Amino acid sequence: MLFQEKEMAAIEALLFVAKEPLSVKKIAEILEISPNEVLELIDALKEKYNSVSSGITIVEFENTFRLSTKSEMAKYIEALYKQPSQSLSSAALEVLSIIAYRQPITRGEIDFIRGVQSDSALATLLDKGLIKELGRKEGPGRPILYGTTDTFLLHFGLNSIEELPKFEDFNNTAEEIEEQQDKKL
Repeated sequence: MLFQEKEMAAIEALLFVAKEPLSVKKIAEILEISPNEVLELIDALKEKYNSVSSGITIVEFENTFRLSTKSEMAKYIEALYKQPSQSLSSAALEVLSIIAYRQPITRGEIDFIRGVQSDSALATLLDKGLIKELGRKEGPGRPILYGTTDTFLLHFGLNSIEELPKFEDFNNTAEEIEEQQDKKL
């Protein structure tokens, strides 16, 4: 297909202004072209952005697309905004990791794994949209079940939860660290 510059520019503009990732179907409807043409144009844009001189890229997530800055540009963007870090506390990261690997999981199960209460961390993660309530567990008290959200996947650059590093990989790393520390003593 001979790429049409006008449609390519239109896709670029749509991806730039959209608050949420756009589906191929939605782009095709707006531009009044076929979904296959949209995919070919997106591929051409990806190729254009993959050049070293571009600071943006197209990210695909569950058959939807959005424009995003390349990770190498983070330090420049941070310098522009100089905003205080909105990073998660170590407790919130710990709870998020437990939920990601054990979902669906209840607060009580999280507390048991951590050995401390997780109410505050859960509230923070819910507030940021990284986790959500999935329903209730059958049994006494019918506790709420928690799981990760699409926002979690987008934030961490994952297409699905299956792309998380395997838990076994972390155990090997922990053992290696202990061995290295023993050698230093």
